[in-house]
Amino acid sequence: MLALESDGSALYTIQSLWTMAREQLDVTVVIFNNRSYAILNVELARVGAKNSGPKARRQLDLNEPDVDFVELAKGFGVPAVRADSAEGFTAALEQAIAEPGPYLIEAVVPTMFSDRQLRAMPYALGALGKLPRPVAAAVKRRLYP
Repeated sequence: MLALESDGSALYTIQSLWTMAREQLDVTVVIFNNRSYAILNVELARVGAKNSGPKARRQLDLNEPDVDFVELAKGFGVPAVRADSAEGFTAALEQAIAEPGPYLIEAVVPTMFSDRQLRAMPYALGALGKLPRPVAAAVKRRLYP
């Protein structure tokens, strides 16, 4: 089973890692870490709260200190790696699928992506596996250069 999370929602469900380790569930968790409660930023924009001040924006920021999801997972007994490139993510996912039991991949999302791209990223990555390889490669290059 593959579970996709953004880093903000992952903080709400981090305790599930203990259950995964205890029961040796064959679940791979991928956290797309953009260091923000991105969904809350989207919701604020939807209700017209576009000009929030620095203190309000800081409440939705998940850095200073950065959350280390790899160390959190390891602390719960779940093997984990951080991927900061497409190649690293692919290698980590292949490793996670090859090994039985729980696994966590923290996929670091560069800040160069727009809010729209960040929201679409989990869906785009999920759909790539269903496309023919050359088409998937072309789409990946176009969406995430």
